[in-house]
Amino acid sequence: MKDTKSTIIAVIPARYGSTRFPGKSLAMIKGKTMIQRVCERAKQSRLVDRVIVATDDERILQAVTNFGGEAIMTSKDHATGTDRIAEVARGLDCSLVVNVQGDEPLIHPAMIDAAVAPLAQDPSIVMGTVCRRIEYRAEAFDPNVVKVVVDQQGFALYFSRAPIPWDRDNWAGKDRLSELNLTVPLYKHVGLYVYRRDFLLSYARLPQTPLENIEKLEQLRVLEQGHRIRVVETEHESFGVDIPGDLSKILQRLDESGE
Repeated sequence: MKDTKSTIIAVIPARYGSTRFPGKSLAMIKGKTMIQRVCERAKQSRLVDRVIVATDDERILQAVTNFGGEAIMTSKDHATGTDRIAEVARGLDCSLVVNVQGDEPLIHPAMIDAAVAPLAQDPSIVMGTVCRRIEYRAEAFDPNVVKVVVDQQGFALYFSRAPIPWDRDNWAGKDRLSELNLTVPLYKHVGLYVYRRDFLLSYARLPQTPLENIEKLEQLRVLEQGHRIRVVETEHESFGVDIPGDLSKILQRLDESGE
């Protein structure tokens, strides 16, 4: 049920200077820029009231303005997307801020709603995110696929690039995890976050932590500082664009869905 007491705002960080794919926010996908496709998906969320692009480049700002979107210029010096979102959030009057990745043009609106719902319903939850069940062994062992384990109340216990939990007696000679006699499923983390605005601002000021630096996972800072992250399982898949070659995968999936 929607939190009618205050506005829920999605902020999409979109910097120009990506190391592996500079200017990817402006990459064309079937006649639309990637950032336009992300914005359109975010606006289809039932729970989000407003969508803002946080950028460090006038070209992205102009592109967003051209398709009727809303964009705010931010500093070029931010180390993370969280820092960029926090700069925008400082000027917003809202209770919840949704961090929607600017390089995921296939993000499903239902994923956003799933992440938002627990915070809209329970004011004690300060941060939320999404996970999806892992099906293939290769994903479990891929360090670029972040894994998450949760407690019985649905809060994150740990995030890692390693396969967690480690089922010592069953990892051998199988390609599909469904073939294994696992006592618990494995989940991959989807990089979509929801924050209470005040928590986001305090979180962005926290110093980096040892586990965060080892795993290179910013969300571990929250756990190491003693806070909790609510994790919701989704059946929807999302695909990030890291390099130009990833665009072909996006086009293929759009063709398959008839979009």
